[in-house]
Amino acid sequence: MSGSRSTAKSEVVLLATHKKLATHETVVQQALGERIARLLGARFVGAYDPALHKGQAPYYIPSDTLIGKKEGDALNIRSVDDFFGGLIDYPFMATKAISHPLLKDATAQPPGWSERFFEEAADAVLTGFSVFNEADARRAGRHLLKDGPVRVKPVLATAGRGQVVVNSEADLDKAIADQDMAEVEEWGLVLEEDLSDVITYSVGQVQVAGIMVSYHGTQSLTQDNNGETVYGGSQLWLVRGDYDELLKLDLDDDVRRSVTQAMSYEKAALDCFPDFLASRRNYDIAHGTNSRGEVCSGVLEQSWRIGGASPAEVEALVAFAADPALQRIRASSHEIYGQTTLPADAHVLYEGDDPEVGLISKFTQVQPYDRTQ
Repeated sequence: MSGSRSTAKSEVVLLATHKKLATHETVVQQALGERIARLLGARFVGAYDPALHKGQAPYYIPSDTLIGKKEGDALNIRSVDDFFGGLIDYPFMATKAISHPLLKDATAQPPGWSERFFEEAADAVLTGFSVFNEADARRAGRHLLKDGPVRVKPVLATAGRGQVVVNSEADLDKAIADQDMAEVEEWGLVLEEDLSDVITYSVGQVQVAGIMVSYHGTQSLTQDNNGETVYGGSQLWLVRGDYDELLKLDLDDDVRRSVTQAMSYEKAALDCFPDFLASRRNYDIAHGTNSRGEVCSGVLEQSWRIGGASPAEVEALVAFAADPALQRIRASSHEIYGQTTLPADAHVLYEGDDPEVGLISKFTQVQPYDRTQ
């Protein structure tokens, strides 16, 4: 994934995709764009304008994973030094649907599907299926229900929204009826064994301006202004260098397993999808107990795009760039809904009444590396 350094960039731009952003997300991406621009010694100029930037090759920050080599070529994206995010060939590869096999007698299979990917990554994921139509969703759900509760996961939803745990065929039928089937047919739907007592670890890597940073961490959950449990932030322990530098740390067994599962998952993607390119890669790994009392762990999903942990990632990149001797650091990103008092050391990215989600504060903190925290 290292690639060779591309021609120096003079401008950094935000690139809109199919994904609709809330106001707070746009503001945060603008703030990160400014910091990434300083890392690159470039100017942040805001939104990409095809007419204004015709024939140019700015550094892009796409709002979601880019889909299709043709689109990458049109934007002059040739290496990881050209953008902050990921580029894949087909829609399902950008979602949770990449992680699980199809039913053996599936009636729908998307273009570009790779059974080999699941075979190589099988030890790194939980038990489940990816489906691309209603009939397969019902059959997959019924099969999984024989062993316990099933989590139904819309693949375009973020922050844990839209997921439903079903315990019966009636619950399953209702959950499937609530899905947007046009979306399912293009992007997929995941049905996965449900775990209890879950801890979600984050493992990832970013590469900007010739600096590679790898990390492990944990996620926190919070309640949004509607009372729904959603992503609340990430606490990251970051090192300068590749995943191997991460494995040199004194890691707890569950954390070490999370790192190796993320590495296995990523290796499978690189082996099976030759046009896959990503400068930002993040993996959520769940550790919990299934309905049979078995302790399980596996990659829930990948994020080859700017994401919830990116504010912390960028803060770490800035710190590593400022101090070439620095090898380790701790950084966190936080999302708090409703009224709150921010910590004195908070680097505020957004604080206000978002038209879509209501009052929300988003900020980062940076501390010295301390594995006991």
